Amino acid sequence: MAYLELQELHRSFGSHIALNGINISLDQGEFISLLGPSGCGKTTALRLVAGFDRPDHGRIVVEGRDVTGVAPNKRDMGMVFQAYSLFPNMTAKQNVEFGLKIRGREKGQRRGRVDELLELVGLGHAADRYPFQLSGGMQQRVALARALAIEPRVLLLDEPLSALDAKVRVQLREEIRRIQLELGITTLYVTHDQEEALAISDKVAVMYGGVIEQMGTPLDMYTAPLTPFVAEFIGTMNRLESTVVDGTTGEIDHDGKRIRVDAARGRSQGERVLVLVRPESLELAASNGTAANGNTLAGEVITHTFLGPVTRLKVTGGLIADMSTARASALPVGSSVVATVPTEGVQVISLPDDAPTLAGRDPDDQ
Repeated sequence: MAYLELQELHRSFGSHIALNGINISLDQGEFISLLGPSGCGKTTALRLVAGFDRPDHGRIVVEGRDVTGVAPNKRDMGMVFQAYSLFPNMTAKQNVEFGLKIRGREKGQRRGRVDELLELVGLGHAADRYPFQLSGGMQQRVALARALAIEPRVLLLDEPLSALDAKVRVQLREEIRRIQLELGITTLYVTHDQEEALAISDKVAVMYGGVIEQMGTPLDMYTAPLTPFVAEFIGTMNRLESTVVDGTTGEIDHDGKRIRVDAARGRSQGERVLVLVRPESLELAASNGTAANGNTLAGEVITHTFLGPVTRLKVTGGLIADMSTARASALPVGSSVVATVPTEGVQVISLPDDAPTLAGRDPDDQ
């Protein structure tokens, strides 16, 4: 039996459908991220689990018990918000102690638990500071310790790092994961940051329009997207809108150029497909004035984006390739190049007949 289950959750606000029948199961100690753009329903799902809102239909089950109608303060959920929501007139240790005090824990027990948690989040030295004396990252650590103080059955985090600068975000997400693993607490994490979700989660559920487009491990989501939306949203992707020419050999036609990819085998002739190639899998080389042949597409380098050891090259026709900075220097802007599309390790998904064309769209515009 799953430890936490969201069963067929529906929630509408007037004519707007926020959730349209989502199902999620978590084992005890599992960490799952709800990932998606603004308005996809991820925060609504979190609020339903916390008890701050009620579903129109569906159930929330924890350890086999239906808690859908249970008040928030009776659910044993720990919540960390995007805004730190600390009591400004209380010190760090008083903020962490607050939930325990409300629950009637003895003073000695409270103090021991508070000291333990502040050490766990690395703030033992700042126990007597008020929120205005703490940085944003430190305040969020206090909020995390406060949520953990009551020993919740489920930890809920609603974009807890979005207000922090990039370096602090990376540090704190690693701390959250370390603490979650150390305590073995079941965690539901909401974010719109794909890198964040992939870095710290056991599973990721990509949401769009109130439904879960795909759920799986971070590796699954990156290497095997199942829908055009997931392919666009997770990482950077070359999306080659194509037509199957020969399903036996895997030959496809992309913008008048025929190439072969193994993943197109078995598909029907004339079927519209989206061929997905990660930038690191696309090989670029100088064309030296020769026409593109074999499994290649011709183009011209239009931009370089320096990313440290890797440089991202954009090529006419909407292609992008990641290559070592040392190699990229041999292909300056304006160079004529051929891009080799690998026959293996390429994902192919069907495009419905009414799917909008992706021609001319920048694959790095996520």
